[in-house]
Amino acid sequence: MKKAVKLTLAIAMMMGATSLFAQKFGRIDMQALIYSMPETKDMQLKMEEFTKNLSDTYQTMEVEFNTKYQEFTKNQATMTDAVRQMKEKELNELASRRDEFIQMAQQDQQKEQTRLYTPIYQKAQNAVDQIAKAGGYTVIFQTGQQPYLDEAAVTDILAEVQTSLGIDPVAAAKALAEAANTAGNGAETSAVN
Repeated sequence: MKKAVKLTLAIAMMMGATSLFAQKFGRIDMQALIYSMPETKDMQLKMEEFTKNLSDTYQTMEVEFNTKYQEFTKNQATMTDAVRQMKEKELNELASRRDEFIQMAQQDQQKEQTRLYTPIYQKAQNAVDQIAKAGGYTVIFQTGQQPYLDEAAVTDILAEVQTSLGIDPVAAAKALAEAANTAGNGAETSAVN
């Protein structure tokens, strides 16, 4: 009886150790995946248009304020106290509306970005989940959030997920490298200026 219990425990321990080594781990750079999705380029274009509309409205408000302010400073010496107070009040109201618009525009911009980004992220996450399940992965790590990875023990599934979404991994890698170079050159240029 004791031998049977010991044998059962030994078998259970071996099976547990074997299953630990049989686990399959993967990794993915979600940022690279999302950047490579065509929906992201569409989102960026929509955000640029959204931001331009907000900027145009702000510029209109700024021109109105500046025009009235210049008129006020030009004619201030000839104004009666009542007219001066009325013009000052009008300028303060314009400045308050402009400041309020800036705050509301920033909030609207964040809401719009979240609204546009959420379905893209969800599509990417669903694709990762699908590949992970089909590939028998136990865990998929996001490389931007993982401090250390044993490259030999963890499989990168980015190219596989990109392919499942109809994205050419080679073209996406080139585009990502070009974007990184452009961003790096832009930072150097702005540092020089």
